[in-house]
Amino acid sequence: MLQSSEENIDQKTETILPDADAKLLEKYRDNPQLGFQLIVKKYQERIYWQIRRLTKNHQDTEDVMQNVFIKAWKGLEKFRAESALYTWLYRIAFNETHTFLSRESKRSTTDLDPPLFENSISIEGKEYSASEIEALLNKALETLPEKQRLVFQLKYFDDLKFKEVSELTGTSVGALKTSYHLAVKKIEEFLKTT
Repeated sequence: MLQSSEENIDQKTETILPDADAKLLEKYRDNPQLGFQLIVKKYQERIYWQIRRLTKNHQDTEDVMQNVFIKAWKGLEKFRAESALYTWLYRIAFNETHTFLSRESKRSTTDLDPPLFENSISIEGKEYSASEIEALLNKALETLPEKQRLVFQLKYFDDLKFKEVSELTGTSVGALKTSYHLAVKKIEEFLKTT
């Protein structure tokens, strides 16, 4: 069987893993602590920003992220390689974040962290600072139904392909495309009327 340098077929599950994931899993099997450290090092920044966009607070993000990697450590031995490592970690992070947010839903917080955007922008002749851009986008996202907000965040912020979003959410690619385009239109409309 031929394998490209980009992919590796896991013989136990007959799934195709990115080559880098296969190497990380091999390192994990040889030396669990070192292998897991390498996995964390590779994915921690992406996971951080995925959680941060939902919690909007650095300290809460750190707390959720710690829980994510504890669950990943405990579950990595049972990882079946039916998806990429990031997809598996993303699903853990998504579930942990939503659990955290549902517990904390009544508590209001003020985010003292620096803004996500560094530049100003002009929208229909009005100049907006980085913090104003972030606040507007967050307000626009809050107006979206949960499914549209999730799809937009996964596509726009995490730069995932629709197929990857489909694997994470269990929703068809067609439905995801529709949700994404509706979300974009609603955000554009929100920004025009603000």
